[in-house]
Amino acid sequence: MKAAVYKSYGSPEVMEIRDVDKPFIKDEDRVLIKVVSASVNQYDNLFRKGYFPTRIENGLIKPKVQILGIDVSGTVEAIGKNVQKFKVGDHVFGSCSGSHAEYVCPKQSVITIMPNNSTFEEAAAIPCAAQTALQALRDVGKVKAGDKVLIYGASGGVGHFAVQLAVYLGAEVTAVCSTLNMEWVKNLGAHHVIDYTEEDFARNGKKYDVILDAVGKRTFFSCLRSLTENGIYITEHALYPKYHPIQLMIGSVIGSKKAKIHLAKPNDADLVLLRVLMEKEKLRPVIEKYFPLHEIVEAHRHIESGRTKGKVVLTIG
Repeated sequence: MKAAVYKSYGSPEVMEIRDVDKPFIKDEDRVLIKVVSASVNQYDNLFRKGYFPTRIENGLIKPKVQILGIDVSGTVEAIGKNVQKFKVGDHVFGSCSGSHAEYVCPKQSVITIMPNNSTFEEAAAIPCAAQTALQALRDVGKVKAGDKVLIYGASGGVGHFAVQLAVYLGAEVTAVCSTLNMEWVKNLGAHHVIDYTEEDFARNGKKYDVILDAVGKRTFFSCLRSLTENGIYITEHALYPKYHPIQLMIGSVIGSKKAKIHLAKPNDADLVLLRVLMEKEKLRPVIEKYFPLHEIVEAHRHIESGRTKGKVVLTIG
């Protein structure tokens, strides 16, 4: 099969399309999927560059896992003996390592049936970013109806899902983004939108029960004055550890305001909820650009710019 492979860490140019062995079902709870579409995430960018924390997991000198991708949508081609939730021909989506390839073989516990009103591209845009936003707000922030929630980086992959999911949870949502993105972010349901090029939310005197930094560009310290007495600051960028140890220490032992670092835990229960929200038109992915697999270098260049509006998607099948 064809796959986007990187044999060494570095710039987007280390990526190339190669012929590799097609995966096969080794474990009885796995599903073989013919990939139709996959997302490109900042996660992929950081692993490809060999950012130090990723090397601890993926090899200090060169990558052990050489096919990137963590989101997938496609068609079930074969199932393991213990798989009962899926049949050959089902259209599925979910989380899967190595999805920048023509086939993947994930566990059945991290995929589910696609929304009946989505394309393969839309389905592939959902898993990682939307699960990250959902778990951060619901599980870490404990967001409930009436809470005031601020999303910093509201036009990005995680951020634009977080705006919609915070609204779904009943919060009063303030979205922070650039001038060019204000209108479409407001159309996602945000009650208030702040242009960060014109105003620093941390200086306007308003307070929030939860501040979700979806792009890793604010610190707990810079948000302290904007948190309510028992407010929580959450960052989604645990791979950027410059301030995190200090933030966690201070946020866990000093005062009632808390700092939390969150990484998504893929699971089919949350995917089912996201599917239902899609089908009820309570959630929708915004896809900025589509790239065919053979333009993987261009896709990584775009992600590396840090200016993505919503999601970037690969079309593979």
